[in-house]
Amino acid sequence: MPNSEDGSSTEHDLAGPQDACGVFGVWAPGEEVSKLTYFGLYALQHRGQESAGMAISDSERVVVYKDMGLVSQVFTEATLESLRGHLAIGHCRYSTTGSSVWSNAQPTFRMTAGRSLALAHNGNLTNVPELVARAGNARLSATTDTEVLTALLARDAGESVEDAAMEVLPHVEGAFCLVFMDESTLYAARDPLGIHPLVLGRMAGAGGWVVASETAALDIVGAEFVREVAPGELLTIDDRGVRSLRFAPETPRGCLFEYVYLARPDTSISGRNVHSTRVEVGRRLARQHPVDADLVIPVPESGTPAAVGYAEASGIPYAQGLVKNSYVGRTFIQPSQTLRQLGIRLKLNPLREVIEGQRLIVVDDSIVRGNTQRALVRMLRDAGAREVHVRISSPPVAWPCHYGVDFATKNELIAGQMDLAEIRDSIGADSLGYIDLDQLVEATHVPKPNLCRACFDGDYPTEVADEARGKFHLEPTRGA
Repeated sequence: MPNSEDGSSTEHDLAGPQDACGVFGVWAPGEEVSKLTYFGLYALQHRGQESAGMAISDSERVVVYKDMGLVSQVFTEATLESLRGHLAIGHCRYSTTGSSVWSNAQPTFRMTAGRSLALAHNGNLTNVPELVARAGNARLSATTDTEVLTALLARDAGESVEDAAMEVLPHVEGAFCLVFMDESTLYAARDPLGIHPLVLGRMAGAGGWVVASETAALDIVGAEFVREVAPGELLTIDDRGVRSLRFAPETPRGCLFEYVYLARPDTSISGRNVHSTRVEVGRRLARQHPVDADLVIPVPESGTPAAVGYAEASGIPYAQGLVKNSYVGRTFIQPSQTLRQLGIRLKLNPLREVIEGQRLIVVDDSIVRGNTQRALVRMLRDAGAREVHVRISSPPVAWPCHYGVDFATKNELIAGQMDLAEIRDSIGADSLGYIDLDQLVEATHVPKPNLCRACFDGDYPTEVADEARGKFHLEPTRGA
């Protein structure tokens, strides 16, 4: 498995699965929409930690402000005070197409026929070469699929942005949750498969509207959940209210991994609370893979609900055996060789008093490359654990994601190269158990055909291009 030259795991190797982005949009005259967008993005920070930005309009002009870093690093009180208007969109990014550089930060922006267009995107498009050809000689100032989509919408926006969207979106394949805007109107759209979540909420009092990647972002800004944006639906929001158009038939294949890891536990998807789903998965995991042990401990934070469920169903006491540094986000400071050798301890540290001499069941959400679990098992043994039994609240991740989750290529995925016994030996655990795919699906209360399970079973809901093109295929100097 890929490590740094000195044999230690790099920060990338130790990172868990990463989502593409979080998006937020608000139309609320009389409200401080820049601050609403800031707090909405703050609630969605887990979905992207490389860059953040927002576009805002006062009906006459659209202003875009974006930079590299976390939401709290990009925006200051003074910046937000200067961004005044009645509608805004926002974005926090984890790069899955194009490098993590300022030019690829979102929202993207274009001027066309005297009209501004700003756009933010969560997901990954799978027919980018066809879209590039459709865009013709449009000059691209970024190396993302979002830039290509923005160029197409701007090119066709002569009559209206709504007309352009109805013309362009039926030709776009893959996963996309979009919020976009001109000077006066907020738009939102979701791909026909509904792979990632997108929800509509209503502000109390003034009657404003909010669109966001997750219901948790509605909660934080005081908006009431109205409904999910339907797969294949385009929403137009302005002073006439909310209008709905359908640009494609609805064929739902929601991302199963949202329930496992990506979404916040206080979010609801398809009417099902994510925390409740994860606890139920833990219960099922305990029944499927029991083991005689002294304590159940989670890998915080994403493993916590499943660990609670596992402890409840097994009758084995639950304990916090690992402490997470809540202030460690994405860091741009490269660690020294010595610090790299410490690896995961930058983010997690064991409580020796809790785990020393104990037989542990360690519950985590997934295994991607295996480096995180390998470092974790070693750390727990160094702290005195007598046995370490690893339980995973998702099936083996054996196929890459083409829809906005930055899983490694297939040859980097440990489950794509090894069987269960080999993975167990590779990470150094005494035993290893994954939840069965059907058990996970049942816990979501969503019919199996309505879920995208491609990273677990290889059944992709769309045609996908050769994965060898990779993340940088729009960058001539880096692409294949």
